[in-house]
Amino acid sequence: MRACLKVSETDHPIPEKIASLYTPQFFLLWIANFFAFMSLSVFFLFPLFIMDNGGSKSDIGIMMGAMMLSSVLFRPWVSQMVDTIGRKRSYFLGTLILIGMPLAHIPLKGDISGYYGMLVLLRILHGIGIGIGFTAAYTFISDIVPDSRLNEGLGIFGLNGLIGIAAGPAIAEPIIQTYGFTVFFITSSVMGLVSLILQFFLRETLQLKLNNERGPSFFAVLKRKKVLGIVMITLFFGMGMATQSSFVAPYVQHLGLPNISIYFLAYSGGAILTRVFGSRVADRLGEERIVPWAFALNSIGFLSMIAVTNNGLLILSGFITGTGHGFLFPCLNALAVRNEPAEIRGKISGIFTGSMDGGNLMGSVMMGYIGDWFGFKMIFIVTFLLLMTGLAAFMGFLKRVIL
Repeated sequence: MRACLKVSETDHPIPEKIASLYTPQFFLLWIANFFAFMSLSVFFLFPLFIMDNGGSKSDIGIMMGAMMLSSVLFRPWVSQMVDTIGRKRSYFLGTLILIGMPLAHIPLKGDISGYYGMLVLLRILHGIGIGIGFTAAYTFISDIVPDSRLNEGLGIFGLNGLIGIAAGPAIAEPIIQTYGFTVFFITSSVMGLVSLILQFFLRETLQLKLNNERGPSFFAVLKRKKVLGIVMITLFFGMGMATQSSFVAPYVQHLGLPNISIYFLAYSGGAILTRVFGSRVADRLGEERIVPWAFALNSIGFLSMIAVTNNGLLILSGFITGTGHGFLFPCLNALAVRNEPAEIRGKISGIFTGSMDGGNLMGSVMMGYIGDWFGFKMIFIVTFLLLMTGLAAFMGFLKRVIL
């Protein structure tokens, strides 16, 4: 007899039309994931550590890409784990890594050439923890949210990431300026610790049941046409996220503007407003109508970065880009998990978030070399072109495959 996990029959005991979305479990997971996201988004300023210790733009791309590489390569195992040992145990393991990896950076001092290999290893291990934590979290929430309110639920849940993206750098920047990178790394670790403590109060959405049936493998799920279509379109979105997470901070520093974190605050502000006031739009109109507009906004926002000369334009650029993100992420996530059985949602969520990380990986390395060869502005031009290519692909043929 093989032990596997199956959805509890009590997960959605009330009819869909009156099903409650905002339950205590929803809010508890929301807060836990908010601190996990803050622990991650603090590292949006990690490129400053690299450059302060003798690194180049390509080094930034390699280091940030290494984290995404591990997240992608381990995703089949992570996705299977979430569907096997459960969401809660997987989330615990992910947050445990989020605590340990930032602290492991503290002994690294001086020029990065002296510990380059160790730094790459730490980024790889950090990426594994991120992959486990966020795959578990988004599978958790897809179990909790009623299907009739899927976009709304995923959108509102995603606010924890958007607020975390803003709060992490806003907290980290003055810490770096005042106390240095040691306290910076400790701050990231403490945020991971809070997330770990909160997950103890979550209720597992799967229950252990004995049976002999083996569900479809990760790669069997991946081969489905709909899933491959989601992968292709999400890769483009992930490439844009690489520019946001790896190159905005050093570019703003290069421009000599005094406050890096206002970009991330504006980015999150745009996305938050989108989620709060437009969270039900995609459930009514359909994701396929929203995705093209979201891609267009996201790409235009990145292109506008080449015109930034002051804080006002920086805020505007961040706001436009974040507005596109605010619609795009939950729509793609909903397309991925809608109407899928809960027994494979871990794999579906793993494939979706892994595609984001895969695009982030490719974008980080690619943009790093583009920045070294042609300068910062070309990074944003190429990001715009890649996102517009994703939009064209969706409108041309991927929409028919996905739907």
